[in-house]
Amino acid sequence: MPRYFLAWPALLLAGCSLIPDYQRPALPTPDQYPGATAAQTRLTPGDDWRRVFHDPALRQLIDQALANNRDLRVAALTVQSYRAQYRIQRAALLPQVDASAQRDRERLPASLTGTDAAAITDTDSVSLGVSAYEVDLFGRVRSLRDQALLTYLGSEEARRSVELSLITSVASAYLTWRADQALLDLAGQTLAADEQSLRLTTRQRQTGTVSALDQVQARTPVYSTRAAQSRYRRQVAEDLNQLTALVGAPLAELLPGLALNQPPLASLPAGLPSDLLQRRPDIRQAEYQLQAANAAIGAARAAFFPSITLTATAGTSSSELSGLFRGGSGSWVFEPQLSVPIFTAGSLRASLDYARLQENVQVANYEKAIQGAFREVADGLAARATYQRQLQAQRDLVAANERYYRLAQHRYRSGLDSNLVFLDAQRSLFTAQESLITDQLAQWVAEVNLYGALGGGWPAPPQG
Repeated sequence: MPRYFLAWPALLLAGCSLIPDYQRPALPTPDQYPGATAAQTRLTPGDDWRRVFHDPALRQLIDQALANNRDLRVAALTVQSYRAQYRIQRAALLPQVDASAQRDRERLPASLTGTDAAAITDTDSVSLGVSAYEVDLFGRVRSLRDQALLTYLGSEEARRSVELSLITSVASAYLTWRADQALLDLAGQTLAADEQSLRLTTRQRQTGTVSALDQVQARTPVYSTRAAQSRYRRQVAEDLNQLTALVGAPLAELLPGLALNQPPLASLPAGLPSDLLQRRPDIRQAEYQLQAANAAIGAARAAFFPSITLTATAGTSSSELSGLFRGGSGSWVFEPQLSVPIFTAGSLRASLDYARLQENVQVANYEKAIQGAFREVADGLAARATYQRQLQAQRDLVAANERYYRLAQHRYRSGLDSNLVFLDAQRSLFTAQESLITDQLAQWVAEVNLYGALGGGWPAPPQG
């Protein structure tokens, strides 16, 4: 019996693997983003978002979301479940040893004992055994173990993807909330100015210096601004509800945040090579899934070959408990089983074809993930290149409308222009200020999206 046990390690070491050599597919994208130049960059850690986001209130919200968000909690539990499945599959590489103790008591009738009395026999036994252990000569079990490991690693990247998505969602929701608050404040200030103009027009109407038409025209911006104020008040409440849902808990008292015109993110250096896409967790997950599909091909190939299953038991038995461990009471059973597939009605071939098709599917998913990520980064870089000029033009427009408003107000109160010119100046100024806040929000949201498109973490310029 010991000789058989000593032969097992030799059989295991003689095993081979039928997993195809993995070749990473070529990137289906250009080497550089449109309008970007190549540059060597070192990357800050992907999870070190504190180096990127400067706003204290936003950092506080992200911390709370990472601690309480239910989607992230589900993703973390899913990782643990895949890890448990990997441990189960890994355990199949080693024999499972069981110990058992048994006592049998049997009564035989007199007709069977050949005597005038019935016989009662007792048998005690203790055994240590290995049951149905597959010798992995062709790597089927190891292929399944590798597949489970790669699936587990892919689930960890999926968790990181959920975490990155959560960070960008909280940042976008927070910035939208701040922008809607700014729009609500602007609507309140504009409404106060409109109401003051209406009161002035009403007094002038009472003195007969303006017509009834002027008074009606003065009421129009008041009603319009009140409607805008109600709309922004509703948006602020909805933004707060969305933030609460993302954070996963009631919002605590927030730290003071930065003004909307102050950058909430660190600046991004110029010159990004497109291989930064390989840092994205969704792309890494797609590659792990591709490697897992490649490992499944090895398991499907190994199923064509014979399999050897070992069952062994060694123990001792005796009719008396005291005689269990006496000399001569030992027993053993060794049952190797060889199974050779002869006729399977094409199921093994179909299983191999299925595994290969699944690999092709994962290749397409991997390439699709890279192409989508490349487009997101290219869009983000294009937004960076245009928003600065757009915002500067919008600031100039606001400044011009402020001058127009002051001049129109002065000329209206001096009786040089009609009320219609003054109302047009009010409306133009409010619209320009609204657009400036909206454009500023769009710029910061584009920055947040670019942070997510790069896989989290900002590339830092090389230190010279």
